[in-house]
Amino acid sequence: MAENMRDIKRRITSVQNIKQITKAMEMVAAAKLRRAQEKAESARPYTEKLREVIASVAVATDGVQHPMLVSRPVKKTGYLVITSDRGLAGGFDGNVLRTLVQTVDKRHASKDEYVVFVMGRKGRDFLKRRGIPVIGEVTGLPDSPEFSDIKSVVSEAVGMYAEEEYDELFLVYNEFINPVTQRPVEKRLLPLADLEEEESASGLKALYEYEPSAEEVLSALLPRYAETLIYSALLESKASEFGARMAAMGNATDNASEMIGAYTLQYNRARQAAITQELAEIVGGASALE
Repeated sequence: MAENMRDIKRRITSVQNIKQITKAMEMVAAAKLRRAQEKAESARPYTEKLREVIASVAVATDGVQHPMLVSRPVKKTGYLVITSDRGLAGGFDGNVLRTLVQTVDKRHASKDEYVVFVMGRKGRDFLKRRGIPVIGEVTGLPDSPEFSDIKSVVSEAVGMYAEEEYDELFLVYNEFINPVTQRPVEKRLLPLADLEEEESASGLKALYEYEPSAEEVLSALLPRYAETLIYSALLESKASEFGARMAAMGNATDNASEMIGAYTLQYNRARQAAITQELAEIVGGASALE
């Protein structure tokens, strides 16, 4: 009985130590979430304004079609998936990778029909284990990434579309809804075929003067806009990651509290049983001496 009580006591101590760790990780994730959310929200106005300017330029080109604005027959597809470098974030990575796998299984008959770019160690390791063709990767991103951290893979993804290595490019990532809700989404990034329609529907009539020409300005802006969309998706994903990690560590802390309560009850029952047994032995010994 004494040995059993010592085991229970060790389990209580072990779970208490784990609880302290998960509580600290929850607080750290909450602090990082606030900074990541602010950064993601601050990037949105820039992206929207750039989209508005490009839409106006596209209309002003008066029928000139840029390759990044034109839909073409799809022979090959590119995907850029954004995951995390570390675990302990609940279903954050699993949900977005499941979305990617389900999409390619449904859309493509063979692995020759698509290629994948990946951000994050978790996604890279998962895709390589499954034999999915990864042609570009970036790992070890900081908690507050800058565009320079992903410029190489982003420029490659956009450049390969412009060179017609594939005919459409999709983003797969976790969209940030609120600190406790992240939604895996798949969004078509290229071609940007709906810009002119949105400009006409919005009724925006801003006038711009172009130097040297609207066509050349459009050619310079469109790759930058596509790269900006990818960077904005990365910021959304980072905010989602910290929200998921905060929720996962909060749940782990609550589970640890429940386990401590259960072990404490078990310990008290064992202790009560030991005391009862000792009293019974004392009473039995006293009776034998009479």
